[in-house]
Amino acid sequence: MKHLFLAALVWLALIDTVGAQQLKSPNQKLEMEFSLKSDGTPTYSLNYKGKAVIKTSKLGLELKDDPKSLLNDFTTIDSKTSTFDENWKPVWGEVAEVRNNYNELAVSLNQKGTDRQIVIRFRLFDDGLGFRYEFPTQKNLVYFVIKEERTQFAMAGDHTAFWIPGDYDTQEYDYTTSKLSEIRGLSEKAKTANVSQTSFSTTGVQTSIMLKTADGLYINLHEAALINYSTMHLNLDDTNLIFESWLTPDAKGDKGYIQAPSSSPWRTIIVSDDARTILASKMTLNLNEPSKIDDTSWIKPMKYVGVWWEMISGKSSWSYTDEFPSVQLGVTDYSKAKPSGTHGATTANVRKYIDFAAKNGFDGVLVEGWNEGWEDWFGKSKDYVFDFLTPYPDFDVAGLHAYAKSKGIKMIMHHETSGSVRNYERHIDKAYQFMKDNGYDAVKSGYVGSILPRGENHYSQWVVNHYQYAIEKAAEYKIMVNAHEAVRPTGINRTYPNLIGNEAARGTEYQAFGGSKPNHVTVLPFTRLIGGPMDYTPGIFEMDLSKINPNNHSHVNSTLANQLALYVTMYSPLQMAADLPENYDRFPDAFQFIKDVAIDWSDSKYLEAEPGQYVTVARKAKTTGRWFVGNVNGESPRTSTIKFDFLDKGKSYTATIYSDAKDAHYKTNPQAYTIRKLRVTSKSNLAQLSAPGGGYAISIVEN
Repeated sequence: MKHLFLAALVWLALIDTVGAQQLKSPNQKLEMEFSLKSDGTPTYSLNYKGKAVIKTSKLGLELKDDPKSLLNDFTTIDSKTSTFDENWKPVWGEVAEVRNNYNELAVSLNQKGTDRQIVIRFRLFDDGLGFRYEFPTQKNLVYFVIKEERTQFAMAGDHTAFWIPGDYDTQEYDYTTSKLSEIRGLSEKAKTANVSQTSFSTTGVQTSIMLKTADGLYINLHEAALINYSTMHLNLDDTNLIFESWLTPDAKGDKGYIQAPSSSPWRTIIVSDDARTILASKMTLNLNEPSKIDDTSWIKPMKYVGVWWEMISGKSSWSYTDEFPSVQLGVTDYSKAKPSGTHGATTANVRKYIDFAAKNGFDGVLVEGWNEGWEDWFGKSKDYVFDFLTPYPDFDVAGLHAYAKSKGIKMIMHHETSGSVRNYERHIDKAYQFMKDNGYDAVKSGYVGSILPRGENHYSQWVVNHYQYAIEKAAEYKIMVNAHEAVRPTGINRTYPNLIGNEAARGTEYQAFGGSKPNHVTVLPFTRLIGGPMDYTPGIFEMDLSKINPNNHSHVNSTLANQLALYVTMYSPLQMAADLPENYDRFPDAFQFIKDVAIDWSDSKYLEAEPGQYVTVARKAKTTGRWFVGNVNGESPRTSTIKFDFLDKGKSYTATIYSDAKDAHYKTNPQAYTIRKLRVTSKSNLAQLSAPGGGYAISIVEN
């Protein structure tokens, strides 16, 4: 009887799926299977070295106002496999050359009763799987509205997850570490603690989400090439441990307007039994198209300082006056307003930053609060919009341009859109031309506030298209973009390398708003940075912010050595020395590392990694060939052990090690550090203590 029962189960399993097709990765370690269930529902699964990564999971899309969705009743009409292998060179990046090697399966499906066709394309790399929906040209599927995408990721166990709650408007959360089964309860708590609660699901999470299984597999879920589509979140069925895609709706509640031919973004699953492989993966980049900018010679990585942290900490202000002039755009008369005396973006103050940048070898100076309107935006007028052209009376655009040019310094423009997207698009050509006329080659854009005019969400299709429009328009003017409060990146910087930075996560500024968890920077490389570099704005040396602003009682939860290490572990071609110049002058020996560290790399080696606990990276500078190492540590003290086998054999080097002192602690003794020099070779090893919230940084020079 037992044998008959087992035979019946096998028979039922066989008839439940039809047309199963397998695909293996180039190194044969990953295997995915596509099949149709007996009702014509597309499914897939993924294994790594024989272990289940994604159990059988459904695919499809639910359509709005359509009696037949793209969920079932499919038959396979064609199936093609292929192999691709190339090497390409990024304009800037962690490595000088990227290998793009995958095996592909493209399954063409026809839906019975509608004669609609879709293609599901799978690309299996050595480090993961990407797949997307494609809608070819056809007469029965031209224009349609997505009610919801129903892509599933069925987990094989109650994994440990590193996640932030699902939110349509912000990613600026501290990460929570929990079991999948605990997300619902913990998400309820997070809902009451965050600044943005516009839209929130108690079982929803944002991507990129990092997972670790009980038997040591590391899994990352995200998306790549988010173009003309709504941003994907994941809802969790916490009974069956199945994630399902959950697209950001627009102001009407719709999830996406599609016109064939088109395709969805790639859904990505990066997997390995080595956490370092997750960090080193270039799969997200490889799923994006090659650069569409022919001449990229004007795109330059930058290290910069700026008039920013003094406003964030409350020492100075964005506003020229404490009064509230008329909000009629273009007719406000600031000559009648009394200056507040705390305005940061004054000509004299900016000249000091230019001098500091020139003296210490920085490339640029960012200035926020230079243009009219901040008084109205800070509370008096909900409808105020900037024009991005009109400076305050105490900011001399032409004079500062000439002064910066004489010092060899580039100025970085700031455009705070206040969420008024349509207003920004109306002004964007004049704003970009104004930048070029005054020597600004890079812009930091901001989207703080509710999206106007339709009450859109920050991550809906319409607003995602705006972010893309701004990047492409900037490329026409040869302007680099550093977008803050925009959608989290998905590798678009391969296609548009003028997207030189993003925020799109909880950055250093939150250290001035009450702090972030001390292990925050050990999670971000596994989550936010999977999609692209982050303008994290590191380099804070004064952790007690009451010493900058007596009214600010926040504490930066990091040691000084940890702040140095971030220039290596938090990859970005755009790096800010964010603290006040006077704080760097207090620690000139430690500041030397920030002056020395590179921002563009020919090679990167991930030496140690464990999400939420530690990350250690070695990188080789593209122009000088010097190596730099960074280690950031979580909440518990730890001895980091690394080898220098990435160095050239037979050569001798001097390593300058900036490390936590023995009594260092992010809370009680953050500025305790030591600097020592060692002679090292490719055969050398290092055992280095990292304090709670601490780390170390190493500069290596060939003898």
